[in-house]
Amino acid sequence: MVENGFQSPFMQEAAARGFIFQCTDAQALDDAMTKGSVAAYIGFDPTADSLHVGSLIQIMMLRLLQKHGHKPVALMGGGTARIGDPSFREEARRLMTEETITTNLAGIEGCLRQFLAFGDNVSDARLVNNADWLDKLAYIDLLRDVGVHFSINRMLAFDSVKSRLDREQGLTFLEFNYSILQSYDFRELNRRHGVSLQLGGSDQWGNIVSGVDLVRRTDQKSVMGLTTPLLTTSSGAKMGKTANGAVWLSEARLPVFDYWQFWRNTEDADVGRFLRLFTDLPLEECARLEALQGADINEAKKVLATEATALCHGRDAALAAAEAARQTFEEGRVTAADLPVHEMPQAVLAEGVPVFRLFVEAGLAKTNGEARRLIRGGGARVNNVAVADENQVVGQTDAVDGAIRLSSGKKHHVLVKAV
Repeated sequence: MVENGFQSPFMQEAAARGFIFQCTDAQALDDAMTKGSVAAYIGFDPTADSLHVGSLIQIMMLRLLQKHGHKPVALMGGGTARIGDPSFREEARRLMTEETITTNLAGIEGCLRQFLAFGDNVSDARLVNNADWLDKLAYIDLLRDVGVHFSINRMLAFDSVKSRLDREQGLTFLEFNYSILQSYDFRELNRRHGVSLQLGGSDQWGNIVSGVDLVRRTDQKSVMGLTTPLLTTSSGAKMGKTANGAVWLSEARLPVFDYWQFWRNTEDADVGRFLRLFTDLPLEECARLEALQGADINEAKKVLATEATALCHGRDAALAAAEAARQTFEEGRVTAADLPVHEMPQAVLAEGVPVFRLFVEAGLAKTNGEARRLIRGGGARVNNVAVADENQVVGQTDAVDGAIRLSSGKKHHVLVKAV
């Protein structure tokens, strides 16, 4: 017996790294994992063509399962995507076309393959799409077989439902069915693939418990649920969100350098926690890095950035991003190869562009007003020189080694190049 009370290597490490928030029966799960391989699933609805850092704790949980010989099942929500998960949303999701769902599914699969090994062996990950069974459902049969086991009173008590109703924003009948379909998914995965554990964020607790209850009522089987904590940074910001939007896992959505820089900018108080959750580094090394003080904590942040980026984009790309950052911030070079690049027509740059507009074009400000405020506050630089006049014209003659470097503060940089 170890300090956290668990016997199985997975539960020991998951607890030590901070992955466990709630479990329907932690002792039963621990016992099952000491006896053999457990198949566990997490659902991913294709709301975009890439996952983002907000989903990463779930992916890392599946990765940890695989490390300890258990079987991760990634359930693609090709069927439930037609409804959309209403959990803690302020309004209903827009319904997607079949073409959009197909495109998004392919993008999400690509993200998952960066972290998990798929195949046919015992601990290889499996990819499943709930459209395989949800698309064939007969409504009356669903009501008789599944709907009879759901209490409206209990469903109304779910935090995800109450939060919408308390704001008097309403909940469509379409969305209200989501919990029933997610529970149906659990039963189908148990029947088809022997899945006995559902994982998810703590916002999914009500849906997970409903699935456990449905399998017990209809199939007289015992299955389990485990949730991870919903993460915020030490300052209270939502994990994976920045001023420029979501931190995507796909390189097509976010350059590798920006992904590395996101982790490099981690708040001091979060470094140890994020090392444990988002890297494969041994716990002893995470503790050593977390204990660094003063300026040395920046070295821990660089390790975090490189290790997290290596998992998502490969070791070579992570090291290249780290070197680009070193060149940019420590040597002041303008042409670091892995900085994000914004291309503009040569004719436009030859004529010149007001600098406030150029910052908006390059994505360093969302609006002209925001760009002007950045300049007035002294946070805008062109080729390492502070911009004094917001109407200053910048053009091709300002290029150094073929690029103009725009900087917003000390951490956000874009190279503007003519095409």
